Amino acid sequence: MLSHHGRSAYSAIVDRPVYDWPNGTRLAVYIAINVEHFPFGEGEGGQLIPGEPMPNVRAWTWRDYGNRVGIWNLLELCEELDLPITVNLNSEIYDYCPRVVEPFRQRGDEIVAHGRTNGERQVRFRESDEAALIEEATRAFVEHEGAQPQGWLGPYFSQSRVTPDLLKEAGYVYTLDWHNDDQPYWLDTRAGKLLNVPYPPETNDAAVIQHRMGGAAEFADQIVDEFDEMLRLSKVRPLVCPVALHTFLVGRPFRLGPLRRALGHVKDHADEIWLTRAGDIARHAMSLPTGVVPGGDASTAPRPLPPRHEEGRKP
Repeated sequence: MLSHHGRSAYSAIVDRPVYDWPNGTRLAVYIAINVEHFPFGEGEGGQLIPGEPMPNVRAWTWRDYGNRVGIWNLLELCEELDLPITVNLNSEIYDYCPRVVEPFRQRGDEIVAHGRTNGERQVRFRESDEAALIEEATRAFVEHEGAQPQGWLGPYFSQSRVTPDLLKEAGYVYTLDWHNDDQPYWLDTRAGKLLNVPYPPETNDAAVIQHRMGGAAEFADQIVDEFDEMLRLSKVRPLVCPVALHTFLVGRPFRLGPLRRALGHVKDHADEIWLTRAGDIARHAMSLPTGVVPGGDASTAPRPLPPRHEEGRKP
């Protein structure tokens, strides 16, 4: 028998109970913007030209464009289309450019912990060091936001064998790291249940543009095609349709037009969907009766969750 992670049992989506999202629709859509910072001259990260030696100024400045320019272009687009945003944030952003967090905080957008920096992968850490990494990042979020984030997305979706355990023990409610489903489901950890909320490895500009060398129009078409088909499928069952954006990729001006077209198409169907944030999806899933969300049991019975809104946040 093949080895197994032991976090969840197989569950066919066609065998599950049907439920609605809070507004009576069955397609939840959220837009995630990844705000990342990288160490200069060391660590991991995408390269414009593979194999360049360190310090790789070309690669570092390519990515830093997102914090200086791209994020503001994306913010204007989100304001234009009135889109709620899930911000996947490296905690090192608070030291380097905290200015970029302010407008999303003012909008009431959700902050998801995205590790310390995308210059490292959790899978490379020993358990004690990974626990310290999570603790350090969490402490920064609490200091600057006034409350711990409910969700965690590891840089590069990277997890060690104990990451879910460490996240649950550190107080996290859900993770975005496991992308093998279109509905939320429960993961088993040594400290109890941790919810997994779908996150996209495919409708993700890093996958299409950075890794597969696709164009902006191709990425936009992929968003539209994924959304249209999931809207059709949602007539039968509830689904989550996430879109992941990176400031240094689609924040470039020549990619904004196709992205505007794709996200505008989604917004045109606002009355047929629940346009929301990842944490709100987690809250609704956790409010459902035991057994509705795969992997649930008595330990996941409905219970109140901290509100997403600004209680406890710094003004």
